[in-house]
Amino acid sequence: MKLDHVGLNVADLDAMSAWYCKNLDLAIEFEFALEHVDFRGAMLRSADGHRIELLCRAGNQAGLQASNPVEAALTRGYGHIAFDVPDVDAAYDALVAAGATDRMSPRPSPEPGVQMAYVADPEGNLIELLDRTSAEMVSRLGASAPRTSTTGIGG
Repeated sequence: MKLDHVGLNVADLDAMSAWYCKNLDLAIEFEFALEHVDFRGAMLRSADGHRIELLCRAGNQAGLQASNPVEAALTRGYGHIAFDVPDVDAAYDALVAAGATDRMSPRPSPEPGVQMAYVADPEGNLIELLDRTSAEMVSRLGASAPRTSTTGIGG
């Protein structure tokens, strides 16, 4: 089994499609509409094949607007979408400059050797940025010993 895409309900499909495409290096693969229920969507795809499906139905209401990932974990269901990036600090700074909101500045993750950060997109959906690829490369080279993290994720 292979993950195909993640679906995200949004209030403004056009604005959020433009934001995700511009700032997360995605392109619109296709768009669709179900006129009888006033429902539209856009499938966004990255060059390496991962997809995010943005969905918008008239009358939808905002859900959880968590101030950090620990608060998000108090609500069942999907809490965030995560991207492996080569430089967490640079990706974090770029997304904040593009209108994302800080939810957790870059710091070590509880996962040994991994750097992470959280932002919220312009509609408040959590996005995790992490650099697992660099950590895996260091681990394969034998330069990283297992450790226990005491990072405070909530703040």
